[in-house]
Amino acid sequence: MKIAVHICRLIVGVLFIISGLIKLNDPVGFSFKLEEYFSPAVLDLPFFAPYALALAIFLVILEVVLGVLLLLGYQKKITLWSLLGMIVFFTFLTFYSAYYNKVTDCGCFGDAVKLTPWESFSKDVILLVLILLLIFGEKYVQPLFRAKTSVAITLACILACILFVNQVINHLPAVDFRPYKIGANIPEGMVVPPDAPKAIFEYAWTFKVDGEETTLITNGEYPTVDGEFIGVETEEIQKGYEPPIHDFTIEEDGTDQASEFMAEPKLVMVVAYDLAKSNTRAFTEVKEVTDKALSAGYKVIGVSASNAALSNRFIREFQLDFPFYFTDETTLKTIVRSNPGVLVLERGTILQKVHFNDLEDLTFKN
Repeated sequence: MKIAVHICRLIVGVLFIISGLIKLNDPVGFSFKLEEYFSPAVLDLPFFAPYALALAIFLVILEVVLGVLLLLGYQKKITLWSLLGMIVFFTFLTFYSAYYNKVTDCGCFGDAVKLTPWESFSKDVILLVLILLLIFGEKYVQPLFRAKTSVAITLACILACILFVNQVINHLPAVDFRPYKIGANIPEGMVVPPDAPKAIFEYAWTFKVDGEETTLITNGEYPTVDGEFIGVETEEIQKGYEPPIHDFTIEEDGTDQASEFMAEPKLVMVVAYDLAKSNTRAFTEVKEVTDKALSAGYKVIGVSASNAALSNRFIREFQLDFPFYFTDETTLKTIVRSNPGVLVLERGTILQKVHFNDLEDLTFKN
């Protein structure tokens, strides 16, 4: 039992620290995931949505600190029961997502490791079992250091987490795990290889034969049945290959112009997923840097999920010399964790990407 507890302690502590640090690197992305859970389509808790970012920061720091406390063996009773409460909460969320197919990615490891809903639930069940074993074997969880040393390490951990999260919120994630990272080519990220696995579907065909309904299952071919066709239900039993970038469009009046813009040798793209939620003060500097880009011969566009009326209002108010196009909100949130943010591209390759606090870092070649 003692050895089992030591192994469980190491696994749980390390996993909580790694999971927390990955999300701490991108707390804005985790807050988007929490907003998805709070939406009417999932848990219907919209009153929590305005506090999603604060809650995300609290949860990820708590996750890291609990992992550290477990490894230190300090305040073990509070630590173990806190771990149990957290894993029960996340197990409920992942089960709800998996069973009702509401959220396709729990965000447990941010964008670094993608898990299906059932994989996320299975992972949480395993952690739940390991934490229960730790609670039953609590007497074997002994502290590694004296209390003062453990307190000092814990406080240093909390301070480091606060400083780090402040940095990534006011700039961009230290490590970008998304398909729109600097150096990525967007058109290449949308390509499906010729030998990529195809999706497999199962079809349930229903006919009325001799006055009774009969259902036949096939992989797509229409069955030969001497009866009246009633209907067919389709189920995807195996997913096909999905390219890293599969939802990128730049639309004007319903026409996708992404391929045209991705061919531009010098393109600046101002990204604002929701202009109503944008930092409006940043647009004064956006105006300055985009004017510099235009003078250097760059094509400048804005992309937003906001309606034309709001986009035009921003253009008039800040005297912007570029038009806005429509792009899906989720895609824009994935492209850059800043509202607004600015990208510099060369034939679809992302050369620069900055938060609105770092617009002065942009450089434009003549």
